[in-house]
Amino acid sequence: MGIKSSTMYVAGLASIGASVAVWFTSNSKESAGVDRADRWGIFIGEWAPTFFAIGIALRMEETREEMGSSIEQDSLRGSYSDSEGRIPSRAGV
Repeated sequence: MGIKSSTMYVAGLASIGASVAVWFTSNSKESAGVDRADRWGIFIGEWAPTFFAIGIALRMEETREEMGSSIEQDSLRGSYSDSEGRIPSRAGV
């Protein structure tokens, strides 16, 4: 798989840090005042929940793949197969 869930979690934390940094920088360097600094900080800070949600989705996918590979390995040993050697259906799960 390409991007790992931990990468998205780090991006979420970086977004929170960047939000604070952008707010301080905008507040001190621009003459527009606190309103503009607030808007920039909020804009960057809104990325964090998206990164965390993507991280959770990727973690669920990673877990599913890990469990799928272990089920496949167990089925080769016969622990998950029925009397005819078939793997039970996961329909409705």
